Amino acid sequence: MRLDTSQHMAMEQRMVLAPRMIQSMEILQLPLLALQERIEQEMLANPVLEQEEPVDFEEIQTDPSSETGTETVTDSERVLRIGEDRNKTKEFERLDNVGDDYNDYLQRSLQVRARSGNGERDGKLEAMQNTAAPAQSLNEFLHGQWAFIECKQAIQRAGAILIDHIDDSGYLSVPLESLHERAPEVKPAQWAEALQLVQTLEPTGVGARDLAECMALQLVSETEDRSLEIELVKNHLKDIEMNRYPLVAKRTGKSIAVIQEAVKVISRLDLRPGLQVGRHETPYIMPDIIVDYDEDNDTYTARLSDGSSPNLRINTMYAKMVKQGKLPQDAKEFLQNNIRSARWIIESIEQRKTTLLRVVHHVLKSQREFFDHGPQHLRPLPMVDVADVLGIHVGTVSRAVSGKYMQTPIGIYPLRSFFSGGIETAGGESVSWDAIKAKLREIVDHEDKKNPWNDDQLAAELTKRGLTVARRTVAKYRSILNIPPARRRKQFD
Repeated sequence: MRLDTSQHMAMEQRMVLAPRMIQSMEILQLPLLALQERIEQEMLANPVLEQEEPVDFEEIQTDPSSETGTETVTDSERVLRIGEDRNKTKEFERLDNVGDDYNDYLQRSLQVRARSGNGERDGKLEAMQNTAAPAQSLNEFLHGQWAFIECKQAIQRAGAILIDHIDDSGYLSVPLESLHERAPEVKPAQWAEALQLVQTLEPTGVGARDLAECMALQLVSETEDRSLEIELVKNHLKDIEMNRYPLVAKRTGKSIAVIQEAVKVISRLDLRPGLQVGRHETPYIMPDIIVDYDEDNDTYTARLSDGSSPNLRINTMYAKMVKQGKLPQDAKEFLQNNIRSARWIIESIEQRKTTLLRVVHHVLKSQREFFDHGPQHLRPLPMVDVADVLGIHVGTVSRAVSGKYMQTPIGIYPLRSFFSGGIETAGGESVSWDAIKAKLREIVDHEDKKNPWNDDQLAAELTKRGLTVARRTVAKYRSILNIPPARRRKQFD
């Protein structure tokens, strides 16, 4: 066998993503809050990138020789902006015309005011003072109460172990028998006594081992007689869940009306009492796009929400330093690299703004009936079709709508919800799957609750409205909408 080395040449086409293109796609995919965080990180890492602050017209110095008092702005004072001109010819021509007042400008820019110590406010200190203290956890809250319980030392030890095994919802997460090895000196009867004491702590219902016990603990603590409710949650909870009220009434000897009133009391109980303690922040939604209705022209207009397109700029002082060429080589290369990086991030944000608005404008044009009449009139809008119309890749459309929300006159909706498939009605009209879900919800809301429709009947009702859908599709959408089956929706006299 012969082994040797040789050189060959071959031509091939290969798609390579440049760092600039990767950065542009990342910026496009970021939602508003993530974009703001990314900009803050870039500004901390890049000294030449800064955000343009709103102009305070009261502090603008005017030309005293001018009668009108208008502002005199020279070429050297104008902000360096990165526009659509990719060669940046105009901007660097302006840098060539900078006057000899650079040294004066530099001195003014580098002036540092001494902190007075009395009247000047410390922003970081104020932020720390206004920050909320960490919330007390459920475990800490229970241990704080348990410290005041008077009992034997063995029971005190067992109760502390039980509290450590209560989850955030307030339930004992392990079987009581499995804890014996944690404290062999504690007898089984003492474990049971400790559990009873733990279940007396606040919030009411904590320390329960299952849902029925959690409900019963809350019912027992009430001042009114809840014996019927306690019996229902202990012995008939499954029948109530399945809406078998006649069977429950027969077994308890109570009327259906009395059972229904008891169920109303049960429905007000807290199924996860542990969540009452501690801070459980709900993430809020900040829309990237705001849609307004123009009554004069009967059209919908879209705009980016405040903060979605910040005004970034390159620091003029550093740009002048590089242009004059009086810096050491390493400092010059450092500033040039940062200016190039700043230019890329600025252009990526502008491209994100343009792409997002183009996609939204097409949505406004295609989904006009949705904005006029609501979700039931949502039409199918595949991303592939949008990409073909706009002349961009379907992946670009997907990234543009990913994780973003749009505020409309009828509510806030995920931008991705406007892109879905659908069916064609008997009249030749296209209807999206989301519109079918909305119609299904409407049919269920207006059905006869004493004789609700099953899935076959719901499919027939949709067909009457021109929407031919299979029974299994109705069952799937009903499950997605959290609509129970017919036997559980039935109401009794």
